Amino acid sequence: MASISSSPRSVEDIFKDYTARRSSLVRALTSDVDDFYVQCDPEKENLCLYGHPNESWEVALPAEEVPPELPEPALGINFARDGMHRKDWLSLVAVHSDCWLLSVAFYFGARLNRNDRKRLFSMINDLPTVFEVVTGRKPVKDKPPVESGSKARNSAKRSIDGQPKGDSKLIEESYNDDEDEHGDTLCGSCGGSYNSDEFWIGCDICERWYHGKCVKITPAKAEMIKQYKCPSCSTKKGRQ
Repeated sequence: MASISSSPRSVEDIFKDYTARRSSLVRALTSDVDDFYVQCDPEKENLCLYGHPNESWEVALPAEEVPPELPEPALGINFARDGMHRKDWLSLVAVHSDCWLLSVAFYFGARLNRNDRKRLFSMINDLPTVFEVVTGRKPVKDKPPVESGSKARNSAKRSIDGQPKGDSKLIEESYNDDEDEHGDTLCGSCGGSYNSDEFWIGCDICERWYHGKCVKITPAKAEMIKQYKCPSCSTKKGRQ
């Protein structure tokens, strides 16, 4: 069943709980996918995929108490495993996982005021969904209003550089006007210009940006990196 340590009360606490659970679910559906697949045996009873605040995941039976302590994830994900293509089944589990993450976050946030709930959703919405990470899809964001002008450019720049210190900085959002806003961003490896159709990752040390393919980092692998160091910075540290 879904675990709950101390009930998060502030927007920051709820968001921290959300990101921890999200990271565990992403890992279950990517790097730990073979183990997850085996655990979802169709011969077993109704199973659910849980993500816990300590960033661990678990395939288990649903909570017995009614109503449960927290909203419950999709029930019986194991029954569809062998009746679908593996990729489609994982995508389906990912969508249900996103729904569950939002329901838990807003269960905690039910007592927040209107502005705090809006801020919480905005923080959540800045992250790629589990579905987008698992399928490799990139979200498309609406163009900002024409009158926003320079504000739109500054806001978009923050969405790339504004990650908390110590987290890998990812460019996974594909704005329709990204080419105009970030055309001056060059890959620190090949020197190529920014392209919204490609995955990029930023070094947390030198703050240079790289094509994921140039440094051999995939979106799924980047999810597991707390602080990314580019090859150049890693080499410098080794020489010291």
